[in-house]
Amino acid sequence: MNVIARHAAALAFGALALQAVAGDFDGTRPFLCSVIDTNDCALGTPCIHGIAEDVNLPQFVKVDFKAKQISARGRTAPIQNSNRSNGMLMIQGEQDRRAFSLTVAEDTGAFVAAVAGDGEGFMVFGACTLY
Repeated sequence: MNVIARHAAALAFGALALQAVAGDFDGTRPFLCSVIDTNDCALGTPCIHGIAEDVNLPQFVKVDFKAKQISARGRTAPIQNSNRSNGMLMIQGEQDRRAFSLTVAEDTGAFVAAVAGDGEGFMVFGACTLY
């Protein structure tokens, strides 16, 4: 196979691989999310911006739809609702007097999560990968 044919084949296979990845975060397969950026906020105080360790959040979070749970550091929280809309997977639940909401871009795995409690809240940004 000549060089041009090899490059054309590589581009074609690459395009197929990208199509296979698109939509993989659709709520049917488990995935692992890495926390990249956090904001820890409490009523009446400035938010603390940093990484997961700075605000005592887990760096990695597993999302398992078969078990209907989110887990990190040996703790689990039930997924009580999930929905897909306009290329986003939305997951919600509550535990220990806190509510959480997580959105995941179906095509890239980028996520944003919010956790709200009594006078406190976290905004978390990161990326997910299938496993």
